[in-house]
Amino acid sequence: MSEDRLIDVNKVLSKKAKGKKVPGFLVSLIKRFIHQDFLNSIIAKSGDGVDFCTDTIRELNVQLTVRGLENVPDDGTLYTFASNHPLGGVDGVALASIVGQKFGDVRLLVNDFLMFIKPLAPLCVPINVQGSQSRNLPQMIDGAFGSHKQMIIFPAGLCSRKIDGVIQDRAWTKTFIVKSKESKRAIVPVHFIGRNSNRFYRVARLCTILKLKTNLAMFLLPDEFYKARNSKFTVIFGKPIPAETFDNSRTPLEWASVVRKTVYEL
Repeated sequence: MSEDRLIDVNKVLSKKAKGKKVPGFLVSLIKRFIHQDFLNSIIAKSGDGVDFCTDTIRELNVQLTVRGLENVPDDGTLYTFASNHPLGGVDGVALASIVGQKFGDVRLLVNDFLMFIKPLAPLCVPINVQGSQSRNLPQMIDGAFGSHKQMIIFPAGLCSRKIDGVIQDRAWTKTFIVKSKESKRAIVPVHFIGRNSNRFYRVARLCTILKLKTNLAMFLLPDEFYKARNSKFTVIFGKPIPAETFDNSRTPLEWASVVRKTVYEL
């Protein structure tokens, strides 16, 4: 197996720090915190793309209860699977496995950090949630939605937070509505039932209170991924909503809110 396939914190930090030297003790600390050896042990046993996602769910011993997938026929229709984002890691891998096994190749709009997981990268359209976007991001998104691959998107962008005492997504953005209309894709509402640790929500809350520009909670997600071992989650698929439903009676942002509400009612 090629070493280039494995996660290398040194290379990731070097690229993100734009060549600036990162102290060795910090590199070692991050390797332990993200469970680099554990993740690489999964990569070493896994395939690529959808196979990697399926293998990862198996290696994590995650049990998925899937409901309503029969609502989504495999008849050549192109879909946008729009899901809430409670976990920030396992939920994306699980959906790619479920959808990919039924429909074939998929594409996900994801945090660009996931591009460093080489077996997952072919499925990803990277979004930089912390800094400036790639200049060709609009073209990449158009290319993904214009392809014959099924799209998976988490319209909240960030994973769920505890809001008003309830773990839920923030307001959804409109991109999936606009692009699904343009590409004539039906939208499938997906409710992924799960949660992260209390520590994650405390850190996320602290970031909000202190008005920090850096999303520190995001750096806890590899540890949340590790903690999801031996867990059980439920995934509920709603009935596809035809693209023509999203007419001018509402703005794209209002339609996004409607679909979000539909997801939580599943």
